[in-house]
Amino acid sequence: MKKHTPKKEPHKVAKTAQKYLSKLGGIEDTRPSWDEYFMAITDVIGTRGTCDRGRAGCVIVKDKRILATGYVGAPAGLPHCDQVGHEMHKVVHEDGSETMHCIRTTHAEQNAIAHAGRVGIALDGSTLYCKMTPCYTCAKIILNAGIKRIVVQKDYHASKQSKRIFKESKTPLAVLTEETETYANMK
Repeated sequence: MKKHTPKKEPHKVAKTAQKYLSKLGGIEDTRPSWDEYFMAITDVIGTRGTCDRGRAGCVIVKDKRILATGYVGAPAGLPHCDQVGHEMHKVVHEDGSETMHCIRTTHAEQNAIAHAGRVGIALDGSTLYCKMTPCYTCAKIILNAGIKRIVVQKDYHASKQSKRIFKESKTPLAVLTEETETYANMK
């Protein structure tokens, strides 16, 4: 069984976070905002991810303190994509378009919320930071966990339903860039 090893060396991870901050407006030499700070941390956490289709990280924060983190990976004790390959599943969207998704992994948001529950941390009133607009399943879990604000680096190509329920529940969603996440073998 192949052991997962991070693809980036520690100093490269810091450079990745710094690059992200500089993309947000040339702030590489200034103190980042709280959203920029926590979003950079999600990038570092995402380097632990075990599915190369989207090494996403998640940070859940309340009162400027980190409550829980999570990254994309198979459930505990099960083989990771990096070890045995992807478990691809076709999704047919409302408009008839089809995309391929790896279903071996648990999403970063789900892992962060599950970790908080496992160790008894209440998330009511918190803010969730993650790589892209949460999928519909994650969005429902986020709302049920009492999370009151979502901040993402970029949009997700299938985020229509998530955006709808965030709007209906009056839960703010901030998308920091105009990029949309895409994957190899999406179609």
